[in-house]
Amino acid sequence: MSSRRLLNRLYYFTVEDEGILAEAFPKFEADIFCIAYKVVETEDVFVTTAETKEAMDRHDVPYALLADEESGKIALLHSQQSKEELSDFEEAIKALVLAHRGVAAFCVGVNGDAGIGEMVAASPTDFSYFTAPAGHTFLWRLLLDRKSAVASVKKLLPGDKKALEWAESIPLTSARELKSFH
Repeated sequence: MSSRRLLNRLYYFTVEDEGILAEAFPKFEADIFCIAYKVVETEDVFVTTAETKEAMDRHDVPYALLADEESGKIALLHSQQSKEELSDFEEAIKALVLAHRGVAAFCVGVNGDAGIGEMVAASPTDFSYFTAPAGHTFLWRLLLDRKSAVASVKKLLPGDKKALEWAESIPLTSARELKSFH
């Protein structure tokens, strides 16, 4: 992993043919975790981390940069297990949240945990997943605004005062505050 930056950025970009990414990423350095997520409800806009963008630049991958976003504006709340297994992948998880035009996400558990399937089945578009290199697939509740974050925390993590404080302090009040990439 590259050294941490004070202000990490997440980048919106487009490519002429998304097959370029599938060809290029496997050729990148083995110690680089490269990821690009297609932004929901777009045909050709992706979001990626600074680490992936730097690798794309080093390898001359052709893309058009559309905009960038401060990753510190995207809030994550980890479970104990996700914090242990995913601490090196926070930027990638934030890119996932941003690809869903979210402002925050909290880990609700690991795939296979009791009750997870029913929770996701009830509202599948509210969740996404991230698989750790250790093999666990963590499920994340995606949040489009601070108000829904508070309501979701109260419902899914009842009595968790730290989680409620986290939800109330999410930096962005809604996805409308995210940069436009058009």
